[in-house]
Amino acid sequence: MKEIQLREAKANLSAVIDDAMDGKASVITRRGRPEAVVISYEEWRRLSAVPSFAKLLMSAPLAGVELPERDESATLRDPEV
Repeated sequence: MKEIQLREAKANLSAVIDDAMDGKASVITRRGRPEAVVISYEEWRRLSAVPSFAKLLMSAPLAGVELPERDESATLRDPEV
């Protein structure tokens, strides 16, 4: 991933977008600090479609599945260890 300064990104926005469309992301920096990343719209859609862990758990097909009973005689582990 290449880093470019904000003023350079402004001056060459078309080239930055072309790079993103070619799969080359760019990190936009301001005063030497990373501020933003330019990626293609398709890459953004792919990344934003990843479900959260909670959604994955909620969608697990557990209906009708019998889960093992909890062993009440098992000792609990010491959280300090």
